[in-house]
Amino acid sequence: MNLEGLDISILGPACVAGLIVLSTHVPLGKQVLSRGIIFIDLAIAQIAALGVILAQFMGIEEQGLGVQIAAAVAALAGAGLLSWTDRRWPEYQEPLIGTLFVLAATGGLLLLANNPQGGEHLKDLLVGQILWVSFAQLIPAAILSVILLAFMWLRRGRLVGLAFYALFALAITTSVQLVGVYLVFASLIVPALATAGMSGKKQLIAAYAIGIAGYVSGLALSAVFDLPSGALIVWTLAACALLAQAFPGVRRSHPAHAPKDVAA
Repeated sequence: MNLEGLDISILGPACVAGLIVLSTHVPLGKQVLSRGIIFIDLAIAQIAALGVILAQFMGIEEQGLGVQIAAAVAALAGAGLLSWTDRRWPEYQEPLIGTLFVLAATGGLLLLANNPQGGEHLKDLLVGQILWVSFAQLIPAAILSVILLAFMWLRRGRLVGLAFYALFALAITTSVQLVGVYLVFASLIVPALATAGMSGKKQLIAAYAIGIAGYVSGLALSAVFDLPSGALIVWTLAACALLAQAFPGVRRSHPAHAPKDVAA
């Protein structure tokens, strides 16, 4: 145990990064659940990661603007493809999303096959390096998140077709480079799933509270026990989602606790 690890100069930017990710992922997670396309976030996140790997494969500076553009272009291309398949074969959208995820994941492995640091690059993209983000890195992400939230507010949350997929891709592009693929999925799905039976502002407030508690507790525990922050936050998000069920307002509204019809 290392209480000296609770350094605000490190945990401060990491907490802000978590808030930025949650700001867009909580409302988007609600839409993902309602559409029944649970693994779209994994697919788009993996495609954005493939864009990052491809940019690095082509010799573009790892922290440069070129990598950001490559990730965004890749994610938007994937979003455009999924928007087209959703119109053409809506009944097969979920297996198509899964197929795209596998292609993007294995494509990244092929590009990193001859890279001596390939394993480390892949680990960073999957579990992230949230403890090492700086406030300077967060400024573009914060600006983009404000723009995306404003767009969602103007549309009153009604996102359909290409508008949904494109907005989703841009949100994922930013977050996957801050927190990694696994934490992107957990940030989208876990708070939304924990509050699935709620609606309106109450659901958003409860989902944000679960997300914030998960990030803060995960970061603190990872710093104290010197454990991988991204992986631990996934677990603390799940733990906070379970603890939220102890609150009557959350528990009663959840479909898992809905009374079942009893046969006469």
